[in-house]
Amino acid sequence: MASLFKEQAKLSAYRDRRFSGTQEEFDEALRTSSTVYIGNVSFYTTEEQIYELFSRAGEIKKIIMGLDKNTKTPCGFCFVLFYSREDTEDAVKYISGTILDDRPIRVDFDWGFQEGRQWGRGRSGGQVRDEYRTDYDPARGGYGKLVQKELEAQRQLVDYGTGSLGSYPPAAQSNYGRRGGGGYVQGGSNRHGRGGGGDYHRKRQRDDDRYGRDNSRRNSDQEPRRDTDHDMRPEKNPRFRESGDSDDDGEDDRKRRS
Repeated sequence: MASLFKEQAKLSAYRDRRFSGTQEEFDEALRTSSTVYIGNVSFYTTEEQIYELFSRAGEIKKIIMGLDKNTKTPCGFCFVLFYSREDTEDAVKYISGTILDDRPIRVDFDWGFQEGRQWGRGRSGGQVRDEYRTDYDPARGGYGKLVQKELEAQRQLVDYGTGSLGSYPPAAQSNYGRRGGGGYVQGGSNRHGRGGGGDYHRKRQRDDDRYGRDNSRRNSDQEPRRDTDHDMRPEKNPRFRESGDSDDDGEDDRKRRS
């Protein structure tokens, strides 16, 4: 029966390092085990899909989905335990290479499930193969973990060098030309951190003081000018009466002559 599949020494394409026995003991476990290992599974494939497919090979005892040890989510492999060795061999013979969720799955004989083997062995929590994978596989989390870390580091470097919109505050809007604005914003602040309202009132006070000094200077200049104008006026001739003189002044002059 074994000749229908592979040579006895090649029942599995890999040697599980967690197996504590010798190579001969490992090969014997593969020849007698009723457990199969399923690889290259999509992260989105469910336990129900696995059961529906592998129940065609025989009665299933148990299904163990492989999980990411950090996120506790499926990470692309599982174990199926059958009741008989014959059903196990049929699963390897007829189901390996079947397309499930748009990808060919791999079915191999397994030496037997033990607690702890359901967790991914990669540094990031998933499978080791997904640590170093360089291609983009949307059904298995996109790029490999190392490539994802490199891309994230490059993105952060670009954001640090050029600046992102979220790194800087928005530019202040100018109120120049707006009705009632006048460049003054209540409660605002300038680039030195001082309140804009205080600067406005201090500027207004300086302008008022300057205006007062200018007015006093103009008034002081006009005072001597008035005095100078008065001194430069020609003296009135007492012999002639100007239009502004009263008749009483002329009467007094006639009395003095007589």
